[in-house]
Amino acid sequence: MQVSVIVCTYTMDRYEVFTEAVTSALSQTYKPIEIVLVIDGNLEVYQHAVDDFGHHENVVVHNNEENRGISYSRTKGAELASGEIVAFIDDDGVAEEDWIENHVQTYKQTNAVAVAGYVAPNWVSKKPDFFPEEFYWLVGCTELGFAEDGEEIRNGYGSNVSYKRDVFLDVGGYDVNTGRKGDRHIQAHEAPVGIRIHDKYGRSVVYAEDAVVHHTLFDYRGEFRWLVFRSFWQGFSKRVMEMLYPGAQENESEYLYRIFAEYIPDRAQNAIVNQSIEELKQIAAILVFTISVGFGYGYGLLRQDILRETDEI
Repeated sequence: MQVSVIVCTYTMDRYEVFTEAVTSALSQTYKPIEIVLVIDGNLEVYQHAVDDFGHHENVVVHNNEENRGISYSRTKGAELASGEIVAFIDDDGVAEEDWIENHVQTYKQTNAVAVAGYVAPNWVSKKPDFFPEEFYWLVGCTELGFAEDGEEIRNGYGSNVSYKRDVFLDVGGYDVNTGRKGDRHIQAHEAPVGIRIHDKYGRSVVYAEDAVVHHTLFDYRGEFRWLVFRSFWQGFSKRVMEMLYPGAQENESEYLYRIFAEYIPDRAQNAIVNQSIEELKQIAAILVFTISVGFGYGYGLLRQDILRETDEI
């Protein structure tokens, strides 16, 4: 079972972390493995990637003719890949050595068509004391209560997910209406792939908690203002998702229920028992982030041109 690991990047500003991601892919214990590097329309980055990694027999380096966005680039990587499995890691992720081995083991044990692993936060500096684990999804990491090992889920996170290549391409790969392109970022671009796979194959993504990628979190990702901004656009993205894929928001409704029925009451009790200021800060953050998501969703309701605009992304 050959695996192709796809790593995409687009700017020299991220080249240092990109090389760490590629190096971690090259260091996997599992063989045979192919590494496909997709540079999104940047000749300088492409030349550096060729110079640094092009000498490896199992590395393919491709440069898009222009900046097409992360969704296009990842699908292009899958098209270029030769592996039966295509695995994706973000350019700021670092995989543990047995990452692919655990993905493959899950395929063999469960006959899965898609697998998602655990994305661990790797803070460059100290984690903010107000940031609750329930909202790790804001920074692309696995949140509290995400799933049980072996559980079938709608989708995982983009820095640690793999698919049977033929299945992934058969459902059209990533939706170019979602994902990052330049300064635009319609989030939750993993969800459409999972939805289309389930609709066509009746199968869901299998969660493998032992397949671990560490997601590098720079200081700005811990800034309260940035997180509120991110929450708003997550809400907006959920509205886009609802329009593109009606009826796909059951996960979000269940999660919202758990926040108010479980997480906040538990934290409130801990704050009282332990007299914890940190717990109170995190309760406040949960409320602010949730409200910001709601405002973003409401903004999406007011935007009648969403689908036309996403086609231009």
